Amino acid sequence: MPCQIDFEPIGRRAQCEPGLTVLEIAHRAGVQLAAVCGGKGTCGQCKVQIREGKVAPLSDTEKRFLTSAEIENGFRLACQTIALSPLKVHVPARSLTSTQRTQVESLEVEVTPDSAIITCNLDLTPPTQADLRSDAVRVTDALKQEYGLDGVNMDVAVSRRLPNQLRETHWSGAAVLRERELIHWVAKDRSRLGFAADLGTTKLAGYLINLSDGKVLASRGLMNPQISYGEDVMARISYAMESVEHEATLNRLVRQAFDEMIAAMCAEVGARPDDVADAVIVGNTAMHHLFVGLPVRQLGLAPYVAAVSDAMDIKARDLDINLTPGSYVHLLPNIAGFVGADHVAMLLATGIYKTDRVVAGLDIGTNTEVALRANGRLLTCSTASGPAFEGAHIRDGMRASEGAIERVLLKNGQIEYQTIGEVPPIGLCGSGILDAVAQLYKQGIVDRRGAIQPVHPRVRETEKGREFVLVEPNDSGSGREIVVTRGDIGEIQLAKGAMRAGLNILLEKAGLAESDLDQVVIAGAFGSYINVDSAVSIGMFPQIPLDRFVQVGNAAGMGARMALVSWEQRRESARIAAQAEYVELTNTPEFTDAFAMAMFLS
Repeated sequence: MPCQIDFEPIGRRAQCEPGLTVLEIAHRAGVQLAAVCGGKGTCGQCKVQIREGKVAPLSDTEKRFLTSAEIENGFRLACQTIALSPLKVHVPARSLTSTQRTQVESLEVEVTPDSAIITCNLDLTPPTQADLRSDAVRVTDALKQEYGLDGVNMDVAVSRRLPNQLRETHWSGAAVLRERELIHWVAKDRSRLGFAADLGTTKLAGYLINLSDGKVLASRGLMNPQISYGEDVMARISYAMESVEHEATLNRLVRQAFDEMIAAMCAEVGARPDDVADAVIVGNTAMHHLFVGLPVRQLGLAPYVAAVSDAMDIKARDLDINLTPGSYVHLLPNIAGFVGADHVAMLLATGIYKTDRVVAGLDIGTNTEVALRANGRLLTCSTASGPAFEGAHIRDGMRASEGAIERVLLKNGQIEYQTIGEVPPIGLCGSGILDAVAQLYKQGIVDRRGAIQPVHPRVRETEKGREFVLVEPNDSGSGREIVVTRGDIGEIQLAKGAMRAGLNILLEKAGLAESDLDQVVIAGAFGSYINVDSAVSIGMFPQIPLDRFVQVGNAAGMGARMALVSWEQRRESARIAAQAEYVELTNTPEFTDAFAMAMFLS
């Protein structure tokens, strides 16, 4: 018999057969429960409270992630909990992937509009007994006669709609062309709009652009809905590899998210999705492949080869994206299996690829791409910084949403912190845990190996080792303390160690030292909020003067916008990808030692 599962306080209900996990049921009901590991039980982020109903016994996996108090109060891991009867499930805010702070702001780069989309106003003569030309020929003849455009082809979707449209507009309107292809017929003087997007592993950033002048009309950020099926790239690839259905699910989720984003932005400015005549979307290689529908199995297996690396132009309708009927989506080129079009877009926007100085660029995310421009070379690599900077794998970690501690300061033995939304804290987001570790290290509470020392009254011994109490239960928004554990510190060491080791390897291959760096450009959503001083103090960034660091926000999104409004920038993107020298760190013998050294806090 089907069971009814009530998810509170969200107000969602789902009917299911007994035997499914709560996580599976939640996803089917549209409840965006966090599942960093893709539901494999290795991250501990999908905590829920079973308030009514019968479920399978507690697993050994759950015992590793849940405290005694949580178990006593009915908390379980949704991915491990099998429903055996109707349930009432309470979902804590910290376990949801929605309502997160996203990043659409970035540096602004002026680009001369050079769009391939042009609009040609036409006043046609209706057919007569003496003029029996087809509707399509009538339009293409007028384009040749009035604009000198010869050899214009017509998209099949336009051919299907054109006869009715011509008669509805009384033979007066505008032909919308992309190069020599007619992709739409509209009313005269209607704005030409474009859509640019950064398809991140964690976040989506979208922009609605006026193609005539390159101005942003609206922008919007969303969490990537694929997060519910795995936080990092490898977890996402692993999930997709399990079945064709899983791959189709990931594909469908991001396409639907883009459709909703476009519709919302168009409504904001009084436009329609079919006014959007061109689009550029960038993402890392895995996100690119999942979006397009390319296989990702080869990305998950050595030697990690992309299915396609060149730029692609695909009809929007073939991607199930609702735009102008004959429009295309342009995808910038990928560099390698783990360095994708988003990195190319970041390089395009920042100009790192053409500078005469020694400049490093770090696009920080669940995967951090690192670039080094030196002596006329452009070296790139990808490091698995993991989801710790998103608050994952941290005991009291959470995403950057309301109630997350984002800044920490230890001063005169007292703890000061700032939360997103200025509300009582319920957890630590990435910038918060990074600040906390840096402050503990600076105060001598944590040593360079990451071990917590018993030198502060807030350090306490537990069965799992020492931990530092950052927030007492009475001061938190959840009624439970917020702590920093040795395991949390280790996660930050792993993340920052991988990133720093990647940069060190590129410097070594260029024959340079960190002191030779003229500038370090920090890009990405997390990179926008990071405290650079904290990152330098623990060795995540090189120990160079702070004025050599610049934070540029979502530079990949800016690069996508540049490529949208200018075909010259698309050609420049192709040149960047061809110029880049990719360094595969797994094939670099020095990487293991570099990573081990970079793990130290210093």
